[in-house]
Amino acid sequence: MKRVLIIAYYWPPAGGPGVQRWLQFVNYLPNFNIQPIVYVPDNPSYPILDETLQSKITDVEVLKQPISEPYRFANFFSKKDTASISSGLIPKEKKQSLVQKFLLFVRGNFFIPDARKSWVKPSVCYLKEYLNNNPVNAIITTGPPHSLHLIGKQLKEHMDVTWLADFRDPWTTIGYHKKLKLMPWAKRKHLVLEASVLNTADHIITTSFTTKKEFEALTEKPISVITNGYNASDFKLITKVALDAKFTLAHIGSLLSDRNPQVLWQTLQELIEEHKDFSEAFQLKLAGKVSEDLLSTIQSYNLKNHINLLGYITHESAFKEMKSAQLLLLIEIDSDETKGIIAGKVFEYLLAKRPILAIGPKNWDVSKIINDTTSGKVFHYEEKDILKHYIFSAFQDYKNGMLHINSTNIEQFSRKQLTQQLSEVILKVTT
Repeated sequence: MKRVLIIAYYWPPAGGPGVQRWLQFVNYLPNFNIQPIVYVPDNPSYPILDETLQSKITDVEVLKQPISEPYRFANFFSKKDTASISSGLIPKEKKQSLVQKFLLFVRGNFFIPDARKSWVKPSVCYLKEYLNNNPVNAIITTGPPHSLHLIGKQLKEHMDVTWLADFRDPWTTIGYHKKLKLMPWAKRKHLVLEASVLNTADHIITTSFTTKKEFEALTEKPISVITNGYNASDFKLITKVALDAKFTLAHIGSLLSDRNPQVLWQTLQELIEEHKDFSEAFQLKLAGKVSEDLLSTIQSYNLKNHINLLGYITHESAFKEMKSAQLLLLIEIDSDETKGIIAGKVFEYLLAKRPILAIGPKNWDVSKIINDTTSGKVFHYEEKDILKHYIFSAFQDYKNGMLHINSTNIEQFSRKQLTQQLSEVILKVTT
Protein backbone atom coordinates (compact mmCIF):
# COMPACT_ATOMS: atom_id res chain seq x y z
CA MET A 1 0.00 0.00 0.00
CA LYS A 2 1.36 3.40 -0.97
CA ARG A 3 1.53 6.15 1.65
CA VAL A 4 0.57 9.72 0.77
CA LEU A 5 0.91 12.80 2.98
CA ILE A 6 -1.85 15.37 2.40
CA ILE A 7 -1.16 18.93 3.54
CA ALA A 8 -4.39 20.89 4.00
CA TYR A 9 -5.67 23.90 5.88
CA TYR A 10 -9.40 23.14 5.92
CA TRP A 11 -10.35 20.09 7.95
CA PRO A 12 -13.26 19.32 10.30
CA PRO A 13 -14.63 21.10 12.25
CA ALA A 14 -14.20 23.63 9.40
CA GLY A 15 -17.41 24.15 7.48
CA GLY A 16 -17.96 25.12 3.86
CA PRO A 17 -16.88 23.58 0.55
CA GLY A 18 -13.12 23.88 1.15
CA VAL A 19 -13.10 20.94 3.55
CA GLN A 20 -15.30 18.55 1.55
CA ARG A 21 -12.92 17.71 -1.30
CA TRP A 22 -10.09 16.21 0.73
CA LEU A 23 -12.23 14.84 3.52
CA GLN A 24 -13.86 12.59 0.94
CA PHE A 25 -10.64 11.75 -0.92
CA VAL A 26 -9.05 10.71 2.38
CA ASN A 27 -12.00 8.46 3.21
CA TYR A 28 -11.96 6.68 -0.17
CA LEU A 29 -8.21 6.40 -0.92
CA PRO A 30 -7.73 3.18 1.13
CA ASN A 31 -10.19 1.50 -1.27
CA PHE A 32 -7.53 2.02 -3.95
CA ASN A 33 -4.59 0.72 -1.93
CA ILE A 34 -3.40 4.17 -0.86
CA GLN A 35 -2.95 5.11 2.80
CA PRO A 36 -3.44 8.85 3.47
CA ILE A 37 -1.81 10.77 6.31
CA VAL A 38 -3.26 14.23 6.88
CA TYR A 39 -1.35 17.29 8.11
CA VAL A 40 -3.49 20.25 9.27
CA PRO A 41 -3.18 23.22 11.66
CA ASP A 42 -3.83 22.59 15.33
CA ASN A 43 -5.53 25.89 16.19
CA PRO A 44 -6.90 27.47 12.99
CA SER A 45 -9.29 30.41 12.74
CA TYR A 46 -11.95 28.96 10.48
CA PRO A 47 -14.54 31.53 9.30
CA ILE A 48 -17.33 28.93 9.57
CA LEU A 49 -17.67 25.70 11.54
CA ASP A 50 -19.67 22.52 10.98
CA GLU A 51 -19.24 20.13 13.89
CA THR A 52 -21.26 17.45 12.09
CA LEU A 53 -18.32 16.83 9.73
CA GLN A 54 -16.27 15.39 12.60
CA SER A 55 -18.31 12.20 12.33
CA LYS A 56 -17.36 11.87 8.64
CA ILE A 57 -13.67 11.26 9.40
CA THR A 58 -12.67 7.62 9.08
CA ASP A 59 -9.70 5.97 10.81
CA VAL A 60 -6.86 8.12 9.49
CA GLU A 61 -3.62 9.44 10.98
CA VAL A 62 -3.89 13.21 11.45
CA LEU A 63 -0.81 15.29 12.22
CA LYS A 64 -1.27 18.76 13.70
CA GLN A 65 0.99 21.71 14.37
CA PRO A 66 0.12 25.16 15.75
CA ILE A 67 -0.50 28.02 13.36
CA SER A 68 -0.24 31.75 14.01
CA GLU A 69 -3.29 33.43 12.48
CA PRO A 70 -3.09 37.21 11.82
CA TYR A 71 -6.88 37.37 11.68
CA ARG A 72 -6.88 37.01 15.46
CA PHE A 73 -4.95 40.27 15.77
CA ALA A 74 -7.04 41.93 13.05
CA ASN A 75 -10.08 41.38 15.26
CA PHE A 76 -8.70 44.20 17.39
CA PHE A 77 -9.75 46.62 14.63
CA SER A 78 -13.05 45.04 13.69
CA LYS A 79 -14.17 41.51 14.37
CA LYS A 80 -17.01 41.78 11.85
CA ASP A 81 -14.81 43.13 9.02
CA THR A 82 -12.12 40.54 9.72
CA ALA A 83 -14.58 37.64 9.61
CA SER A 84 -16.09 39.00 6.40
CA ILE A 85 -12.73 39.33 4.62
CA SER A 86 -11.43 35.95 5.82
CA SER A 87 -14.55 34.25 4.42
CA GLY A 88 -14.32 36.06 1.08
CA LEU A 89 -17.22 38.49 1.56
CA ILE A 90 -15.43 41.63 0.33
CA PRO A 91 -17.67 44.69 -0.18
CA LYS A 92 -17.47 46.78 -3.33
CA GLU A 93 -14.78 49.47 -3.30
CA LYS A 94 -17.17 52.40 -2.86
CA LYS A 95 -18.84 50.72 0.13
CA GLN A 96 -15.66 49.71 1.97
CA SER A 97 -15.01 51.33 5.31
CA LEU A 98 -11.58 52.74 6.17
CA VAL A 99 -10.96 49.71 8.37
CA GLN A 100 -11.87 47.34 5.54
CA LYS A 101 -9.60 49.17 3.10
CA PHE A 102 -6.75 49.05 5.59
CA LEU A 103 -7.23 45.33 6.28
CA LEU A 104 -7.39 44.52 2.56
CA PHE A 105 -4.21 46.51 1.86
CA VAL A 106 -2.33 44.78 4.68
CA ARG A 107 -3.65 41.35 3.67
CA GLY A 108 -2.72 41.87 0.02
CA ASN A 109 0.74 43.40 0.38
CA PHE A 110 2.17 42.04 3.61
CA PHE A 111 0.79 38.50 3.63
CA ILE A 112 1.92 36.98 0.34
CA PRO A 113 0.58 34.66 -0.89
CA ASP A 114 -1.96 34.75 1.96
CA ALA A 115 -2.51 35.20 5.66
CA ARG A 116 -1.34 31.65 6.49
CA LYS A 117 2.21 32.22 5.22
CA SER A 118 3.67 32.05 8.75
CA TRP A 119 2.76 28.35 8.89
CA VAL A 120 5.16 27.49 6.05
CA LYS A 121 8.50 27.54 7.89
CA PRO A 122 7.47 25.60 11.04
CA SER A 123 5.57 23.09 8.90
CA VAL A 124 8.60 22.41 6.71
CA CYS A 125 10.77 21.86 9.80
CA TYR A 126 8.24 19.53 11.39
CA LEU A 127 7.48 17.56 8.23
CA LYS A 128 11.13 17.10 7.25
CA GLU A 129 11.71 15.29 10.53
CA TYR A 130 8.47 13.33 10.22
CA LEU A 131 9.24 12.22 6.65
CA ASN A 132 12.76 11.16 7.55
CA ASN A 133 11.29 8.78 10.12
CA ASN A 134 8.09 7.95 8.24
CA PRO A 135 8.73 7.86 4.47
CA VAL A 136 5.85 8.37 2.06
CA ASN A 137 5.48 7.79 -1.66
CA ALA A 138 4.10 11.26 -2.34
CA ILE A 139 2.98 14.49 -0.74
CA ILE A 140 -0.05 16.48 -1.88
CA THR A 141 -0.72 20.12 -1.06
CA THR A 142 -4.15 21.62 -1.58
CA GLY A 143 -4.92 25.33 -1.84
CA PRO A 144 -6.21 27.85 -1.26
CA PRO A 145 -4.65 28.95 0.95
CA HIS A 146 -1.88 28.75 -1.66
CA SER A 147 0.82 29.23 0.98
CA LEU A 148 0.44 25.50 1.57
CA HIS A 149 1.97 24.90 -1.85
CA LEU A 150 5.09 26.63 -0.59
CA ILE A 151 5.36 23.90 2.07
CA GLY A 152 5.31 21.31 -0.71
CA LYS A 153 7.80 23.29 -2.78
CA GLN A 154 10.33 23.54 0.05
CA LEU A 155 9.97 19.87 0.97
CA LYS A 156 10.50 18.99 -2.70
CA GLU A 157 13.64 21.14 -2.83
CA HIS A 158 15.16 19.71 0.37
CA MET A 159 14.10 16.06 0.16
CA ASP A 160 13.66 13.29 -2.39
CA VAL A 161 9.86 13.41 -2.51
CA THR A 162 7.21 13.32 -5.22
CA TRP A 163 4.90 16.32 -4.94
CA LEU A 164 1.41 16.92 -6.37
CA ALA A 165 -0.12 20.42 -6.12
CA ASP A 166 -3.94 20.50 -6.02
CA PHE A 167 -5.56 23.82 -6.95
CA ARG A 168 -9.17 24.01 -5.81
CA ASP A 169 -9.19 27.60 -7.13
CA PRO A 170 -6.83 29.57 -9.40
CA TRP A 171 -4.08 31.68 -7.84
CA THR A 172 -3.37 35.02 -9.55
CA THR A 173 -6.43 34.95 -11.80
CA ILE A 174 -8.99 34.44 -9.05
CA GLY A 175 -11.52 37.27 -8.94
CA TYR A 176 -10.84 38.65 -5.46
CA HIS A 177 -7.15 39.32 -6.27
CA LYS A 178 -8.17 42.64 -7.80
CA LYS A 179 -9.74 43.67 -4.49
CA LEU A 180 -6.59 43.16 -2.43
CA LYS A 181 -5.16 46.57 -3.37
CA LEU A 182 -1.90 44.98 -4.50
CA MET A 183 1.12 47.19 -5.10
CA PRO A 184 3.07 46.43 -8.33
CA TRP A 185 5.82 44.63 -6.42
CA ALA A 186 3.22 42.48 -4.63
CA LYS A 187 1.60 41.50 -7.94
CA ARG A 188 5.01 40.47 -9.28
CA LYS A 189 5.74 38.41 -6.18
CA HIS A 190 2.46 36.51 -6.55
CA LEU A 191 3.27 35.74 -10.19
CA VAL A 192 6.78 34.57 -9.33
CA LEU A 193 5.54 32.31 -6.53
CA GLU A 194 2.78 30.88 -8.71
CA ALA A 195 5.23 30.08 -11.51
CA SER A 196 7.73 28.53 -9.11
CA VAL A 197 5.07 26.21 -7.69
CA LEU A 198 3.77 25.20 -11.11
CA ASN A 199 7.27 24.45 -12.38
CA THR A 200 8.53 22.61 -9.28
CA ALA A 201 5.63 20.25 -8.62
CA ASP A 202 5.79 16.83 -10.27
CA HIS A 203 2.09 16.93 -11.14
CA ILE A 204 -0.64 19.57 -10.96
CA ILE A 205 -4.32 18.94 -10.31
CA THR A 206 -7.06 21.48 -11.03
CA THR A 207 -10.79 21.39 -10.48
CA SER A 208 -11.68 23.09 -13.76
CA PHE A 209 -10.85 22.91 -17.44
CA THR A 210 -10.20 26.65 -17.71
CA THR A 211 -7.65 26.63 -14.88
CA LYS A 212 -5.86 23.76 -16.57
CA LYS A 213 -5.67 25.75 -19.80
CA GLU A 214 -4.33 28.81 -17.94
CA PHE A 215 -1.66 26.76 -16.19
CA GLU A 216 -0.61 25.06 -19.42
CA ALA A 217 0.60 28.48 -20.59
CA LEU A 218 2.85 28.72 -17.51
CA THR A 219 4.33 25.23 -17.21
CA GLU A 220 5.08 22.06 -19.11
CA LYS A 221 4.40 19.89 -16.07
CA PRO A 222 1.53 17.38 -16.46
CA ILE A 223 -1.88 18.65 -15.37
CA SER A 224 -4.99 16.63 -14.57
CA VAL A 225 -8.53 17.90 -14.07
CA ILE A 226 -10.28 16.22 -11.16
CA THR A 227 -13.43 18.16 -10.38
CA ASN A 228 -15.19 18.32 -7.07
CA GLY A 229 -18.11 15.97 -6.67
CA TYR A 230 -20.84 14.57 -4.46
CA ASN A 231 -20.82 11.83 -1.86
CA ALA A 232 -24.14 10.01 -1.91
CA SER A 233 -23.38 8.13 1.31
CA ASP A 234 -23.37 11.42 3.23
CA PHE A 235 -27.07 11.70 2.53
CA LYS A 236 -28.18 8.07 2.43
CA LEU A 237 -30.62 8.69 5.28
CA ILE A 238 -32.15 11.62 3.43
CA THR A 239 -34.51 9.80 1.11
CA LYS A 240 -37.94 11.37 1.02
CA VAL A 241 -37.94 15.16 1.32
CA ALA A 242 -41.16 16.99 0.51
CA LEU A 243 -40.95 19.74 -2.07
CA ASP A 244 -41.59 23.26 -0.84
CA ALA A 245 -45.22 24.24 -1.18
CA LYS A 246 -44.01 27.62 -2.41
CA PHE A 247 -42.40 28.15 -5.81
CA THR A 248 -38.96 28.27 -4.20
CA LEU A 249 -35.85 29.45 -5.98
CA ALA A 250 -33.07 28.37 -3.57
CA HIS A 251 -29.41 29.33 -3.47
CA ILE A 252 -27.22 27.25 -1.17
CA GLY A 253 -23.82 28.71 -0.25
CA SER A 254 -22.10 32.08 0.09
CA LEU A 255 -23.21 35.00 -2.06
CA LEU A 256 -20.41 37.54 -2.52
CA SER A 257 -20.96 41.19 -3.43
CA ASP A 258 -20.06 40.74 -7.11
CA ARG A 259 -22.11 37.56 -7.47
CA ASN A 260 -25.06 39.76 -8.08
CA PRO A 261 -27.14 39.17 -11.26
CA GLN A 262 -29.40 42.19 -11.31
CA VAL A 263 -30.94 40.74 -14.47
CA LEU A 264 -32.42 38.00 -12.25
CA TRP A 265 -33.70 40.34 -9.54
CA GLN A 266 -35.29 42.58 -12.21
CA THR A 267 -36.87 39.56 -13.89
CA LEU A 268 -38.35 38.34 -10.61
CA GLN A 269 -39.67 41.82 -9.82
CA GLU A 270 -41.42 41.98 -13.19
CA LEU A 271 -42.97 38.52 -12.78
CA ILE A 272 -44.23 39.45 -9.31
CA GLU A 273 -45.77 42.68 -10.59
CA GLU A 274 -47.28 41.10 -13.70
CA HIS A 275 -48.68 37.87 -12.22
CA LYS A 276 -50.59 37.80 -8.94
CA ASP A 277 -50.36 34.01 -8.65
CA PHE A 278 -46.58 34.17 -9.11
CA SER A 279 -46.33 36.84 -6.41
CA GLU A 280 -48.33 34.74 -3.97
CA ALA A 281 -46.32 31.57 -4.59
CA PHE A 282 -42.75 32.83 -5.09
CA GLN A 283 -40.02 32.54 -2.47
CA LEU A 284 -36.29 33.29 -2.76
CA LYS A 285 -34.50 31.09 -0.22
CA LEU A 286 -30.87 31.94 0.62
CA ALA A 287 -28.82 29.55 2.77
CA GLY A 288 -25.30 30.64 3.69
CA LYS A 289 -23.44 33.91 4.13
CA VAL A 290 -24.91 36.73 2.07
CA SER A 291 -23.08 40.04 1.66
CA GLU A 292 -24.93 43.13 2.85
CA ASP A 293 -24.35 44.77 -0.55
CA LEU A 294 -26.07 41.96 -2.38
CA LEU A 295 -28.96 41.73 0.06
CA SER A 296 -29.52 45.47 -0.28
CA THR A 297 -29.60 45.14 -4.06
CA ILE A 298 -32.15 42.32 -3.94
CA GLN A 299 -34.38 44.31 -1.61
CA SER A 300 -34.19 47.34 -3.93
CA TYR A 301 -36.13 45.29 -6.49
CA ASN A 302 -39.07 44.98 -4.07
CA LEU A 303 -38.23 41.37 -3.23
CA LYS A 304 -37.89 41.90 0.53
CA ASN A 305 -41.19 40.16 1.36
CA HIS A 306 -40.21 37.15 -0.76
CA ILE A 307 -36.77 36.48 0.80
CA ASN A 308 -36.21 33.67 3.28
CA LEU A 309 -32.74 34.05 4.85
CA LEU A 310 -31.56 30.83 6.48
CA GLY A 311 -27.98 31.87 7.31
CA TYR A 312 -25.27 29.21 7.55
CA ILE A 313 -26.68 25.71 7.90
CA THR A 314 -25.07 22.29 8.27
CA HIS A 315 -24.05 20.18 5.29
CA GLU A 316 -26.93 17.77 5.88
CA SER A 317 -29.46 20.56 6.24
CA ALA A 318 -28.14 22.16 3.07
CA PHE A 319 -28.83 19.00 1.10
CA LYS A 320 -32.36 18.82 2.47
CA GLU A 321 -32.92 22.36 1.24
CA MET A 322 -31.60 21.36 -2.19
CA LYS A 323 -33.97 18.40 -2.35
CA SER A 324 -36.98 20.49 -1.34
CA ALA A 325 -36.39 23.43 -3.70
CA GLN A 326 -38.48 23.86 -6.81
CA LEU A 327 -35.51 25.43 -8.63
CA LEU A 328 -31.85 25.49 -7.55
CA LEU A 329 -30.08 28.78 -8.19
CA LEU A 330 -26.41 28.84 -9.18
CA ILE A 331 -24.68 32.20 -9.66
CA GLU A 332 -21.19 33.17 -10.77
CA ILE A 333 -19.62 36.58 -11.31
CA ASP A 334 -19.82 37.82 -14.90
CA SER A 335 -16.10 37.91 -15.67
CA ASP A 336 -13.50 36.13 -17.79
CA GLU A 337 -11.71 35.36 -14.52
CA THR A 338 -14.61 33.23 -13.28
CA LYS A 339 -15.06 30.98 -16.32
CA GLY A 340 -13.14 28.23 -14.55
CA ILE A 341 -14.95 28.45 -11.22
CA ILE A 342 -17.02 25.32 -10.57
CA ALA A 343 -18.57 25.65 -7.13
CA GLY A 344 -18.60 22.48 -5.06
CA LYS A 345 -22.34 22.75 -4.61
CA VAL A 346 -22.84 22.14 -8.34
CA PHE A 347 -22.34 18.43 -7.79
CA GLU A 348 -24.66 18.16 -4.81
CA TYR A 349 -27.19 20.08 -6.88
CA LEU A 350 -26.84 17.27 -9.42
CA LEU A 351 -27.39 14.66 -6.71
CA ALA A 352 -30.47 16.49 -5.42
CA LYS A 353 -32.02 16.08 -8.88
CA ARG A 354 -33.91 19.35 -8.91
CA PRO A 355 -33.79 21.68 -11.95
CA ILE A 356 -30.77 24.00 -11.88
CA LEU A 357 -31.06 27.61 -12.99
CA ALA A 358 -27.49 28.87 -13.51
CA ILE A 359 -26.37 32.41 -14.35
CA GLY A 360 -22.74 33.06 -15.18
CA PRO A 361 -20.13 34.19 -17.70
CA LYS A 362 -19.93 33.08 -21.30
CA ASN A 363 -17.90 29.89 -21.86
CA TRP A 364 -18.33 28.95 -18.19
CA ASP A 365 -17.04 25.47 -17.34
CA VAL A 366 -20.27 24.81 -15.46
CA SER A 367 -22.21 25.04 -18.73
CA LYS A 368 -20.54 21.87 -19.99
CA ILE A 369 -21.41 19.96 -16.82
CA ILE A 370 -25.06 21.06 -16.71
CA ASN A 371 -25.59 20.52 -20.44
CA ASP A 372 -23.86 17.11 -20.47
CA THR A 373 -26.00 15.90 -17.58
CA THR A 374 -29.23 17.56 -18.80
CA SER A 375 -29.71 18.91 -15.28
CA GLY A 376 -30.91 22.44 -15.93
CA LYS A 377 -30.38 25.61 -17.93
CA VAL A 378 -27.47 28.10 -18.04
CA PHE A 379 -27.99 31.79 -18.85
CA HIS A 380 -25.63 34.68 -19.50
CA TYR A 381 -26.15 38.00 -17.77
CA GLU A 382 -27.61 39.73 -20.82
CA GLU A 383 -30.20 37.03 -21.62
CA LYS A 384 -33.09 38.63 -19.74
CA ASP A 385 -35.93 37.75 -22.10
CA ILE A 386 -35.20 34.02 -22.30
CA LEU A 387 -34.44 33.93 -18.56
CA LYS A 388 -37.84 35.42 -17.83
CA HIS A 389 -39.53 32.97 -20.19
CA TYR A 390 -37.73 30.04 -18.54
CA ILE A 391 -38.68 31.03 -14.99
CA PHE A 392 -42.32 31.61 -15.89
CA SER A 393 -42.45 28.32 -17.80
CA ALA A 394 -41.00 26.56 -14.74
CA PHE A 395 -43.67 28.26 -12.63
CA GLN A 396 -46.40 26.89 -14.91
CA ASP A 397 -44.89 23.40 -14.58
CA TYR A 398 -44.80 23.88 -10.78
CA LYS A 399 -48.51 24.73 -10.72
CA ASN A 400 -49.25 21.61 -12.75
CA GLY A 401 -47.03 19.39 -10.60
CA MET A 402 -44.71 18.82 -13.57
CA LEU A 403 -41.52 20.63 -12.52
CA HIS A 404 -38.77 17.98 -12.62
CA ILE A 405 -35.70 16.89 -14.58
CA ASN A 406 -34.33 13.65 -15.95
CA SER A 407 -30.60 14.13 -15.43
CA THR A 408 -28.08 11.64 -16.84
CA ASN A 409 -24.45 10.59 -16.31
CA ILE A 410 -24.08 12.22 -12.91
CA GLU A 411 -22.30 9.13 -11.53
CA GLN A 412 -19.01 10.35 -13.04
CA PHE A 413 -18.98 13.01 -10.31
CA SER A 414 -19.35 10.66 -7.36
CA ARG A 415 -16.54 11.09 -4.81
CA LYS A 416 -15.60 7.43 -5.09
CA GLN A 417 -15.18 7.59 -8.85
CA LEU A 418 -13.23 10.84 -8.59
CA THR A 419 -10.97 9.25 -5.95
CA GLN A 420 -10.28 6.45 -8.40
CA GLN A 421 -9.09 9.10 -10.88
CA LEU A 422 -6.87 10.59 -8.16
CA SER A 423 -5.44 7.18 -7.27
CA GLU A 424 -4.54 6.57 -10.92
CA VAL A 425 -2.66 9.90 -11.00
CA ILE A 426 -0.83 9.05 -7.78
CA LEU A 427 0.15 5.59 -9.04
CA LYS A 428 1.36 7.02 -12.34
CA VAL A 429 3.48 9.73 -10.69
CA THR A 430 5.00 7.41 -8.09
CA THR A 431 5.76 4.46 -10.35
